[in-house]
Amino acid sequence: MNKQEKKELVDNLHERLEKAEGSYLVDYQGLEVESMNRLRRDLRQANAEFEVVKNRLLKLASKDTDTELVLDLMQGPTAIALTYDDVVAPAKALVDFAKEFKNLEIKGAQISGKQVDVSGVKKLAALPGKDVLLAQTLSVMQAVPTSFVRVLNGVTGQFMNVLKAIEEKKSESQ
Repeated sequence: MNKQEKKELVDNLHERLEKAEGSYLVDYQGLEVESMNRLRRDLRQANAEFEVVKNRLLKLASKDTDTELVLDLMQGPTAIALTYDDVVAPAKALVDFAKEFKNLEIKGAQISGKQVDVSGVKKLAALPGKDVLLAQTLSVMQAVPTSFVRVLNGVTGQFMNVLKAIEEKKSESQ
């Protein structure tokens, strides 16, 4: 790779790191090609990119981005997984893959400008996905007005029953 190609690679990676909501650093040493392809496929399904980059180029590309927080983790064989939206799905994919393939070691991550260690990534992977959390929030928000309407209907219904009872009592007394 000549100097111009390296500069283009660093610029391209810098743009993607600026847009990324989260970046996960992993040590992939010892994984076979077939396993790496499976990991790439799993991460693609989780809407994440996976790329093996030389540490020197990754350090250059991460300047003035949130990923600069994890510069100290860029040692030895390093690959990076980038996500632009849901940070939980790639964490789940990496943790599940690391359980099955012991050669994959999660080094750490940066999520929304905060450094996260390996245990933090595992805790993040235990959370429900973004879609599930949104659905749960929506159902809670929907339950409050529904309950309020039921209470109002109950009051109106009881009031109507009282009026009907008064009407029946008056008609009996006449």
